[in-house]
Amino acid sequence: MRRSSWLGSLLWLLAAAPAPAVAADVLIIDSHVHYSHDAWANLPAKDAVALLRKAGLKRAMVSSSSDEGTQRLAAEAPDLIAPELRPYRQRGDLSTWMKDDSVIPYLEERLARYTYVAIGEFHLYGADVDLPVPRRMVELAKKHGLVLHAHSDVDAIDRLFRQWPEALILWAHSGFESPAKVRDALRRHPNLRADLALRSDVASNGKVDAEWRAAFLEFPDRFMVGTDTFTPERWYYIGEHAAWVRSWLPDLPPDVADRIASKNAEALIAPGPAGRK
Repeated sequence: MRRSSWLGSLLWLLAAAPAPAVAADVLIIDSHVHYSHDAWANLPAKDAVALLRKAGLKRAMVSSSSDEGTQRLAAEAPDLIAPELRPYRQRGDLSTWMKDDSVIPYLEERLARYTYVAIGEFHLYGADVDLPVPRRMVELAKKHGLVLHAHSDVDAIDRLFRQWPEALILWAHSGFESPAKVRDALRRHPNLRADLALRSDVASNGKVDAEWRAAFLEFPDRFMVGTDTFTPERWYYIGEHAAWVRSWLPDLPPDVADRIASKNAEALIAPGPAGRK
């Protein structure tokens, strides 16, 4: 079977299947979604939005390589999509963008045309934060009052805050760090938030890991969930991921669960929080 036919058949089955009963009970904001150029042909924007809605998402923070993907989804569902602007025009930019002077005119052109809640998700590590292109990107985020969605190590997070102490930074994948190191970073930086994309260590069999529980209880207003559709196939896990999140949220105090499910992300992307216009 051709790949496009296989994907089409899978999409039809997912759309036809009954939604989980819990979906209506716990609305989720997915803080880490990509709709990049390699997904457009086999997953049109209308079908992508249908998958997001079927998963019971209240909003989705979406970025793409290039930004055209994000704009397609935003045009299809402006009530659902919270647009982010990546400094990538294609996937290959991931490891080179921080030394590419053409990135800044691209960001400036998009920022002049469209409205965003964040710049990112971008990959940036250590001393590369202090290169001219990332510095200018941070200045643009500050000028436009945007969150920085950083796939970064701890050193890079510290450097970003040195450049812009009032920034709001969403730490992609919680840096793939241990819960203890995540807590240390959150203690140092009151404006640091952390998404849980690809963090399968958070819970197992409906029970939250003890170290993550301690982090969530210490910082109930800092964490949010995310799927990370870094390949087209990952789009078909959005519903499954949402169901998994709903399986362990009840293991937390209700107010903490509500914050992680949607309220923290909602506060992050709403107009007006510190560091944004």
